[in-house]
Amino acid sequence: MLPIIECVPNFSEGNDLNIINQITAEIEAVEGVRLLNVDPGKATNRTVVTMVGHPDLVIEAAFRAIKKAGELIDMSKHKGEHPRMGATDVCPLIPIAKISMEETAAYAQQLAKRVGEELLLPVYLYEAAQPNKERSNLSVIRAGEYEGFAQKIIQPQWKPDFGPSVFDEKRGATVIGARDFLVAYNVNLNTTSTRRANAIAFDIREAGRNVEENGVKVNKPGSLKSVKAIGWFIEEYGVAQISINLTNINITPVHIAFDEVCKKATARGIRVTGSELVGLIPLKAMLDAGRYFLEKQQRSVGVSDKELIKIAVKSMGLDELGPFKPEERIIEYMLTNTAESKLVRMTLTDFADETASESPAPGGGSIAAYVGSLGISLATMVANLSSHKKGWDERWEEFSHWAAQGQQLKNELLKLVDADTAAFNKIMAAFSLAKTTAEEKSIRKQAIQEATKFAIEIPFKVMQTSYASMEIIKAMATDGNPNSVSDAGVGALCARTAVMGAFMNVRINAAGYDDKVYVNEIITKGKEIENAVIAAEAVILKIVNEKIGL
Repeated sequence: MLPIIECVPNFSEGNDLNIINQITAEIEAVEGVRLLNVDPGKATNRTVVTMVGHPDLVIEAAFRAIKKAGELIDMSKHKGEHPRMGATDVCPLIPIAKISMEETAAYAQQLAKRVGEELLLPVYLYEAAQPNKERSNLSVIRAGEYEGFAQKIIQPQWKPDFGPSVFDEKRGATVIGARDFLVAYNVNLNTTSTRRANAIAFDIREAGRNVEENGVKVNKPGSLKSVKAIGWFIEEYGVAQISINLTNINITPVHIAFDEVCKKATARGIRVTGSELVGLIPLKAMLDAGRYFLEKQQRSVGVSDKELIKIAVKSMGLDELGPFKPEERIIEYMLTNTAESKLVRMTLTDFADETASESPAPGGGSIAAYVGSLGISLATMVANLSSHKKGWDERWEEFSHWAAQGQQLKNELLKLVDADTAAFNKIMAAFSLAKTTAEEKSIRKQAIQEATKFAIEIPFKVMQTSYASMEIIKAMATDGNPNSVSDAGVGALCARTAVMGAFMNVRINAAGYDDKVYVNEIITKGKEIENAVIAAEAVILKIVNEKIGL
C-alpha cells in the first residue's frame, strides 16, 4: 500500500454553491485524489472539504484549491459564526496509512512554503508542522480573527512562517499544519441562548474557564480532555449548539462527549435534542459509540456493524438536522472499493447463480469461506438470543462477549469469500503474462509462484478462522439458549465443512508451488486443523443430540 494522507481544508464560504463547486473542481482535477466530502454550513458561512490520496497528489490538490479560494472569496465582506482569518482558513494534513506524523508534517511545511512563495499569501504553521510550540495552537494563531489581523501581522512575534508580512485584505491568511484525526461535532440544545451554550462549552472543554478565587483569577479546567468547545446560535436551525473539536478520540470519544454535554446541560436546566457531525468520522468511533449505548442498556454488543451504527445515530440524534448516511460520513466506507467485495454484496440468488455459471470463480474456496461465515453466524445468533433471554439477565454480558467474538470471525470469513476469488484471478493473470524472452519467462514464473502462494494462504486462513469459531459454537451448544441448540449443531456442521473444503483448496494449490519445505509445513498444519475440527464437531454434535433427545 502506498502512503495515504487526508486533507481537510476549511474555506470561508458556505452559501454560494457556485464558488464552492469551483474550488472543489480544482481538487477533482488532480488524478489520484479522491474528494470524499463537501460539507457547507450556511450559518458558519464555511465549507469543510475532505480529500485523500498520495501525499504528493494531495498537496497539489490543496495548493490549487487554496489558490482558487483566494481568487473567489473576499474576506472583507465575509460574515459567519465560526472563527476565521482567511479565505482558506485552515488546511490540516492527517496521516491515514503507511506514513508517520513526522513525514506528514514535512508535507505540510512543503505546502505552506509553496503557498507563501507562489501565491504571496501569509501562512502560519500549526500543530505537528510548527516547530515553535508557543504558536502551534490554532486558536492562539487565529485569535483576533480576520478583523484583528491587520494589526497582528505587523507584530514581530506574529511574522508568518511563509509569505509576506503584509495584511491581505481580500484573502486574509492561511494556517497549514499536520495533526491527528479530528472530529468536528456539534451538539444541539433546546435553547436559543448563546451565553448558556457557552457556559456548557466551558464546563466540558479542557481549557475550561477563568474564575475568581479569593480575588485572584485562576483557571478551572473543564471535564473532558482533548476537547475544544464554544457555544453559538445557528440561525439556520433556530437553536444554540455546542461546537466541539475532539482532537483525540482515543482520549475522549464522541459518545463520551455527547453524554457529558447531556449531563452538564441537564444541570443547567437545558436539554440536548440531538447532534451533528461536520465532515467525516472513523468507523471505529461509530462502532464504539454503538457498543457504549448498547452496554448502557445491558444488551448484547455482538451485532453487525450496520446495527451498531444505527444505535449510535439514534442514541446521539445524529439524524436530527438531516439524514445521516453512513456511506457518506464514515471515512472507511468512503474509501471502500466495492469491486473487492463483489461476491458478498450479491443477493443469495445472484451468488448461487454466479457459482453455478460457467465461470470458474467463485469456486470451492469462496464457498468454503461463506459456509464458515454461516456457521459462526448461527452461533452468534444463539449468543444474542441467550443474552436477551428472559430470566437470564445476570448473564447478558457473558453472551454479549461471545456474540462480539462471533461477529469478528464472521466479518473475517466474509472478506475471505472475495479474497479467495481474487487469489484465483491473480493466478490467471500471472499465467497470461508474456513468455517470449528469457526475461519475460523469469518474470512470469515468479509472478505465478507469488500468486500460487497467495492462493494457498487464503484458504488456509479460512481453515484457521472456521476452526476458531468452534470454541464459540461449543459454548453455545453447552450453555446457550436450549431452544436454539439445533442452530449450534448446524453451525458446527458448517464450520467443519468450511475447514475441510478450504483444505482441499490449500492442497490443490500447494501442488503447483515450488518451495516444498513450505508446502510440507502448510500441509502438516492443515491436517492438524482438519483432525481437530472433526473431533470438535463430534463433541458438539454429541451435546446437541443429547439435548434434543429424540
